[in-house]
Amino acid sequence: MKKLSIGKIRGLQRLANDKGIMAMCALDHRGSLMRMLDETHPDSVSYQAMVDFKLDLCRILAPHASAILLDPIYGAGQAISAGVLPQNTGLLVSLEESGYSGKAEARITDLLPDWNVRKISRMGATAAKLLLYYRPDVGVAGKQLDTVKRLAGDCLKEDMPFIVEPLSYKVGTTESNPQNFAKMKPQLVVETAKQITAFPIDVLKAEFPSDLEYEKNEGKLLDLCHQLNDASQVPWVILSAGVSFDLFYQEVEIACRAGASGFLAGRALWQEAAKASSRQERLKFLETTVVKRLESLNQLANAYGTPWHTKLEASEVDESWHSNY
Repeated sequence: MKKLSIGKIRGLQRLANDKGIMAMCALDHRGSLMRMLDETHPDSVSYQAMVDFKLDLCRILAPHASAILLDPIYGAGQAISAGVLPQNTGLLVSLEESGYSGKAEARITDLLPDWNVRKISRMGATAAKLLLYYRPDVGVAGKQLDTVKRLAGDCLKEDMPFIVEPLSYKVGTTESNPQNFAKMKPQLVVETAKQITAFPIDVLKAEFPSDLEYEKNEGKLLDLCHQLNDASQVPWVILSAGVSFDLFYQEVEIACRAGASGFLAGRALWQEAAKASSRQERLKFLETTVVKRLESLNQLANAYGTPWHTKLEASEVDESWHSNY
């Protein structure tokens, strides 16, 4: 069992509720959000439109979440400055640029220029997060793991929790068939969890290890999530990956029953709000439908989830700990 330093313990406590469950919202979308706001001309979406959308979401959802994930360009600093982030809500901030470089079948995660873990710590955020395009069976895997290792080291220096979000992707003509890729998904997700959590990261933001469009057997789905739980050396939460809310609700229940410590939900919660015809309509949808969705996920995670500290152990603290800190 991995041992945690004082700063990491405190940070993880701030990401979770009193039960040790992480009920978190992801609002760090950039390129994908531009496409949602204007599918035809995403490049025409203004800076202010992006900021306003995120501030609306943050203002309404943050009081119902244990933590919020925001990006540094349109969300994190703006939410603090605008006073829309409650003081008891944790703040995760992303490190990566939107999108990827390299080939579509050998993706490289690029870090945001002029941004780093030290700055995330300085701004008073709770944790740093990295989205990592990852396939264990692709040649660039080593390069991607080097990025994880380096950033994990930076987070150790700042004594700040580090959350990693590995995302699989399709390779080859066979996998272009969604059903074929769905067959590979469990193996990819489980092996990725094993490899990524071998590094000193603190929370794994994991894909659901199956596709509910093709696999309906609840017993098998539960078994796959147990495999993911066994593979992860750290607490893990489920990401939503833009699926419908109904599907994500099922995923959260199954994952939490198998050992997940909660969820980090994005588009499954709020994606329809991006299509609202007016700000008034958007706010109404957020205040009613989305808040109810979030509260229902909270209830699920609290009922079935495993507290984050069951997979991590606090380092011993004695009278001289401060001298060596």
